[in-house]
Amino acid sequence: MRLNDDLSTPIVMHAGQIDWVASPANGVDRRMLFRIGEEKARATSIVRYAPGSHFARHSHPGGEEFLVLDGIFQDETGDFPAGSYVRNPPTSGHAPGSETGCIIFVKLWQFRSDDRHKVVRRPDEAGAMLPRPGVHSSRLLFEGVDERVMLESWAAGAAIDLANANGLELLVIDGGFTHGSDILERWSWLRLPAGVPLHAHIGETGARVWFKSAPLLHNDVCTM
Repeated sequence: MRLNDDLSTPIVMHAGQIDWVASPANGVDRRMLFRIGEEKARATSIVRYAPGSHFARHSHPGGEEFLVLDGIFQDETGDFPAGSYVRNPPTSGHAPGSETGCIIFVKLWQFRSDDRHKVVRRPDEAGAMLPRPGVHSSRLLFEGVDERVMLESWAAGAAIDLANANGLELLVIDGGFTHGSDILERWSWLRLPAGVPLHAHIGETGARVWFKSAPLLHNDVCTM
């Protein structure tokens, strides 16, 4: 399966309007945003766990990165409420699930082959950054060799520009904004190739966004 695999083209997906697709685990469904492969795939998705659903323990040879959007995600290391950000590096593994149900935004098989950074940021644990004009709050979730991951709240009516030297991926968590002719709202996903800047005009309710500045696919990405 190949979905939105042309990384040279800007793409917007409105995940709130996409049908859920069942996964191999009972009670776990997905909304696919980017995919190269079948069940073993480079993938970016929004995943919904029904109450009491679980995956069997498995490894992540290509790494896993996720943000909890709703509910409480769980594995053997603890509980991760909405707003939690986790990076499980290549060679890691776990048995994920949710007793009460949850929804996560997750990226698989997109780590550099030498990346071994384990990161856990529960809500309000990320480092606060000095806010820019139009930004209510800015929190650094992760910074690596060629990668920076942020969680920001943008003010209603503000104009936010991101230069985008390396590549940009963004998920709207709440609120919304316009970028050119595109209207992005809750759970809209935007991907821009390097050199294409973001010019966001924030809506009347403001916007809360997760975004990553990094190559859209590392040159030394983990081999599948």
